[in-house]
Amino acid sequence: MAEPTKSETTRAKQPQKSSTERIFGSKVVSHGYTGVPNILLRAQKCLGITPTQFNILVQLLGYWIDPANPPFPSKRDLAQRMGITEQTLRINIKALEEAGFVTRVQRITAAGDYGSNTYRLDGLVQKLRDLVPDFDQERREREAARDLTEKPNARANARAKRSGRRGRAG
Repeated sequence: MAEPTKSETTRAKQPQKSSTERIFGSKVVSHGYTGVPNILLRAQKCLGITPTQFNILVQLLGYWIDPANPPFPSKRDLAQRMGITEQTLRINIKALEEAGFVTRVQRITAAGDYGSNTYRLDGLVQKLRDLVPDFDQERREREAARDLTEKPNARANARAKRSGRRGRAG
């Protein structure tokens, strides 16, 4: 058996790049990226989340690194990142709180002063978890439809199976 070439050995030692890194490149990804569940993206309308509120949630997800430590960015930082006023931010965070997506908790600093709010996203997480059965059903329906369109005679065979016949329907 032949020895592997230097390029094959080097390739084997390099870790596989994530799809995110393959899309955006290592330099972009080296600054971090935020995990946003596809259910949140796809269910924005049915959840009643406005584009501004969606942006706020994604910004908060960007600050949420450890599940045990909810994010606590300042309103000023959030508003500046999004290009909106702090008043617009407050109004939309209040709406997210009233809808059960976010819970604000006043943070007290080590010096005893009031710090930025901590934003608990348990409501968002639970609402997305509650949608999983609907998205599972949608996936099954999509896969079934794909099976019918990708396999020759699949529709006829499915009809025959439902009617109790075997083989091709004619």
